[in-house]
Amino acid sequence: MKAGIWIAGRYSFARKRFRVINIISGISLAGIVVGVSTLLIVMSVLNGFQKLARDLFVAIESPVQIVAAQGRSLVVSDSLLAAIARLKGVETAQPFVEGQAIMTASGKSELIMVRGLTSEAQRHLMKSTSHRHAYFSAGGISSGSLLAERLQLYPDQPVRLFSPELISAGLQALSQPELMPVLTMSDARVESAFSLQKVFDDRYVLVPVDMAQSILLFGQGRYSGIDVRGRAGVSDEALEAQVRQWITANRLEQELRVVTLGERHRDMFAVMQLEKWASFSVLMLVILVALLSLAGSLAMTVIDKRHELFYLRCLGLERPQFMTIFIVEGGLTGLAGTALGSLIAWIICKAQELYGIVQLPSKSAFIITAYPVSMKTGDFIAAGAAAIIFTLLVSLYPARKAAAIATSQSLENKME
Repeated sequence: MKAGIWIAGRYSFARKRFRVINIISGISLAGIVVGVSTLLIVMSVLNGFQKLARDLFVAIESPVQIVAAQGRSLVVSDSLLAAIARLKGVETAQPFVEGQAIMTASGKSELIMVRGLTSEAQRHLMKSTSHRHAYFSAGGISSGSLLAERLQLYPDQPVRLFSPELISAGLQALSQPELMPVLTMSDARVESAFSLQKVFDDRYVLVPVDMAQSILLFGQGRYSGIDVRGRAGVSDEALEAQVRQWITANRLEQELRVVTLGERHRDMFAVMQLEKWASFSVLMLVILVALLSLAGSLAMTVIDKRHELFYLRCLGLERPQFMTIFIVEGGLTGLAGTALGSLIAWIICKAQELYGIVQLPSKSAFIITAYPVSMKTGDFIAAGAAAIIFTLLVSLYPARKAAAIATSQSLENKME
């Protein structure tokens, strides 16, 4: 086996008698390099857009939320928040209130999503968006930019918000006057408009958490859930596992459950993952075309080296060793092409990440100016492993051909 590997190395780097073999081998190697580098660059850019979407979502929402196992609200005590905040990897744990409401302004009404934030949550939002001034204060709200455009909202404009449940409660109040005291609407004023992500910009309104409790008819101390954010360097998966383990250890499965960002926006992130792996499949075809050229180059090498194969047979090499020679030769070419392609992809992606060389076509339509890039070790391993495995597979045919020629009983075919 060692002799086969040594001979494969000699065949890989020695000059062939037919220059056309060298040309085809060079084309095969270049195809692998271009295919692998293109594949990794495209996957890194798609990762960048996915990370950008994730960062825009977590500006308002957290990567991990704790919500009620049943019903729409839960009681959040200071001791519960303190216990969660003490978990390893947890930076903050803040309650929030979220639900549908109706907003009326300038004679127009629209069904919106109200999200109540604590002061700490608002400070985190300001820090993550580099916003110097508070989005809202007591009695004020912040509207999504697209929603503000539709309803023609302007600063200090009075608006009214109320829960859709008040409509049915109002009808009941006609026969039950004791319900009249709860039929109240929250008056507020517009303080600002935000532009973060289309999902939020289109229908979300940010308000103080106590105002959201009043609008959505939550009782005192009741919230929709708890936003749990991890420390720097802690992955979303590790944070989720830590919170789930804490809930299980405290036997709170009947009261609390964990919801991740991917579960809340499953459709969007599923489409992005589909795009990524569809691109992987399509670009692997480019690599396969290059590998077919490699198979042809190896087959021509077999023909070129048929005399040497016979001499090696006379020296005692067996069929498995002949196959090893050409499988290893193909593998070395695939390994070299994969390594060089990965290196080129890393250099290009790193330059794009640091300097933003390739700009987006319309800067005004995006919140970023250049294509985002996020390199993942798993993608490099997956692309490299797939390329090398396919290289070894396409090397099987010329390897079997070489073994058949070397072990043939017809001396004329070897010596002519």
